[in-house]
Amino acid sequence: MTVGFAFCGSFCTFAQVFPVMEKLAEKHKLIPIFSPVVCSVNSRFGTAASHMQRAAEICGTKPLNTIQEVEPIGPKKLLDALIIAPCTGNTLSKLAHSVADTSVTMAAKSHLRNGRPVVVAISTNDALAGAAENIGRLLVRKNYYFVPFGQDDAINKPTSLVADFEQIPQTLACALEGKQVQPLLLGS
Repeated sequence: MTVGFAFCGSFCTFAQVFPVMEKLAEKHKLIPIFSPVVCSVNSRFGTAASHMQRAAEICGTKPLNTIQEVEPIGPKKLLDALIIAPCTGNTLSKLAHSVADTSVTMAAKSHLRNGRPVVVAISTNDALAGAAENIGRLLVRKNYYFVPFGQDDAINKPTSLVADFEQIPQTLACALEGKQVQPLLLGS
C-alpha cells in the first residue's frame, strides 16, 4: 500500500510525528509531502533541511514540495491514502474551502478525486475558536477522517487542540474501511 504523508508547519509536534512516520514506513510505502513553510522555515525545533533529510531517510525518497510534483497524485492514482500530520489551522481552512494553493492542499484535492481517504491529524491553537467551523466542515465531508484529538493545555491555551499522533495507524486502518475511528474526542 502506498500512503502520502504530508507535513504542515506545526513544528512543535514534529518530534511526535516522525516516530509515527517511521512506524508506518515499516509496513507501507510512504511518499513524504512538505508544505512550503516546512521546506523553508528554520525554527527552534530544527532546520528545514534537517526535517527534509529525516523524511527522505525514513521514506527512501525526498519530500514532494511543489504543486507540480503533487498534482499527478490523483490522475495517476498514486496513493491509497493521504495523511496530513500535523495539519495546521491554515491548512484546515484551505481544505474546508477547497483551496489548493500549496503542495499539501493540492495533494489532498488531487487524491480526493479518486474517492480515497484523507487522514487529518490536527494541531492548531485556534481549533476551538476560528478553526472550529473548518473542523466541522471536514467532519461531515466524505473521505475525510480525523485522528482523535483533544485539548493539549486547557488552562494556558484554552482554544488549542492537538491530535494523538500515536493513533494515526489505527485511524488509517479504519479510514481504509470507510470508518471514523472512535472515540474522536480525547478526555482531558
